[in-house]
Amino acid sequence: MDELISYRSRFPILEKTLYLINHSLGAMPERAYDRLRDYAEMWATRGIRAWEEGWWDAPVAVGDKIARIIGADPGSVAMHQNVSVCQSIIISCFDLSQKRNKIVYEAMNFPSVMYVYEAHARAARARIVEVPSDDGITIDTQRMVDAIDEETLLVPISHVLFKSAYIQDVKAIVEKAHRVGALVVLDAYQSAGTVPFSVKELDVDFATGGSVKWLCGGPGAGYLYVRPELRDKLEPKVTGWMAHRAPFAFEPGEIDYASDIHRFLHGSPAIPALYAAESGYDIINEVGVERIRAKSIRQTSRLIELADEQGWRVNSPRDSSKRGGSVIIGAPHSGEVVRELSARDALVDYRPGAGIRIGPHFFNTDEEVERIVHEIKDILETKAYEKHLAASGAKS
Repeated sequence: MDELISYRSRFPILEKTLYLINHSLGAMPERAYDRLRDYAEMWATRGIRAWEEGWWDAPVAVGDKIARIIGADPGSVAMHQNVSVCQSIIISCFDLSQKRNKIVYEAMNFPSVMYVYEAHARAARARIVEVPSDDGITIDTQRMVDAIDEETLLVPISHVLFKSAYIQDVKAIVEKAHRVGALVVLDAYQSAGTVPFSVKELDVDFATGGSVKWLCGGPGAGYLYVRPELRDKLEPKVTGWMAHRAPFAFEPGEIDYASDIHRFLHGSPAIPALYAAESGYDIINEVGVERIRAKSIRQTSRLIELADEQGWRVNSPRDSSKRGGSVIIGAPHSGEVVRELSARDALVDYRPGAGIRIGPHFFNTDEEVERIVHEIKDILETKAYEKHLAASGAKS
């Protein structure tokens, strides 16, 4: 019996939509309506007093809910608008004009992360090293490790690759990085909420991610974890008044940084996004990532079996221990198929060079996993039949 199906009623879109796109935008919890109403009520009735009655502390209070999911200590996670901002804050802590200015990451990293580092490296003449993929699915861990040397400053890597759902060997990468004095930035966007892990056990220096996907928290709520031992040693240049030791003193001139995670904040936070995101975090913490993972492995393994039956290429690891929460299928005409699926109210997505990405979450049924494959097959058969008719008509 699938106990997690009991949570299904908390997600309104599931009533009418075949929703298997949680790797891109997780389904919205019904309680998000109430939380956004709470935000509006607070603003409407408390006015400026809302800051001292909850808004000011929200970036760290909400961050503590993320901390439970990623195995971090309370007070070590700060909320931001998105991962690009978080990565920009991290790199702004360092002087890229020094000899140790090499940045190493995988060629299958998420492009937005790459844009941040490429821009900073270009401005400071730092060096970027991209470790290629041999198969378009995985990154060879030894090649990653070998690319990290005594001149490496940062290693910003994806925990789970967005194009293939491959889980990288973070521990091996961290061990090599720390051995030569480099720091690791873990992008956990595609793992948090569906793959259990602990930033403390992995010993990463930073972790970033967002709420859009498996956390079911919607857009506008990214998070930044900083290893506590590093916190007081770093001074972000991407900063603002919330990072000040005494923000309401309004002291002019150079910033006097806060001594806790607040020093990694900047300007006023996106309070509505934090209200909306909490509902997803609460449910993930309630369900437990271990239970989510067990179901995810079962359903993604079934997707691979069904794809094999149709003779479709699978562009994700077959070994479940190396696969995140989604499966990428290289079916013919993938882009067109995804558009037709959307017209049928069946939501998955397509990524160029990868295929159809399918991401069941803890609230999806096994029948839905079977149905999405049936729908893809039906579209391809219909397309083939229409092509046959068109060819027959041309001949006649």
